[in-house]
Amino acid sequence: MLTGDNHGTAQAIGKQIGVTRVQSELMPADKLNYIKSFTKKHGRVAMVGDGVNDAPALAASTVGIAMGGAGTDTALETADVALMGDDLRKLPYTIKLSRRALTIIKQNISFSLGIKLLALLLVLPGWLTLWIAILADVGATLLVTANGLRLLRVKEDD
Repeated sequence: MLTGDNHGTAQAIGKQIGVTRVQSELMPADKLNYIKSFTKKHGRVAMVGDGVNDAPALAASTVGIAMGGAGTDTALETADVALMGDDLRKLPYTIKLSRRALTIIKQNISFSLGIKLLALLLVLPGWLTLWIAILADVGATLLVTANGLRLLRVKEDD
């Protein structure tokens, strides 16, 4: 945990949330240096912050996560992700949902391109009429929309 809070407060909060390594009384530049060193050592680093002091470190991290409800505008604008509920326990759900969304986006692109390619192949021999083209386009729209709606079934406890 990297914090600008005094040592006693930082240790108490770290103990309460189960964090064993706590760095306290840090300035924004200190947090940035820690993030840079973690990135060199581990490759990818996520940073969670809520204040103006966290903005440089959020920007330097691989993924910056702002605590939206209590966070400052600077932290929200700098971060890649904003947790509006201010509950870090929702972070695994957010990651799972984003991974599923990326999978569905890739599927939808494949479906759309496949239908367009099929339509193109039907144009060459002259088999594609205007009505079939319209039905194919509407069908593709309905298919990708229905596929995207599968994200509504993603639950936190899956």
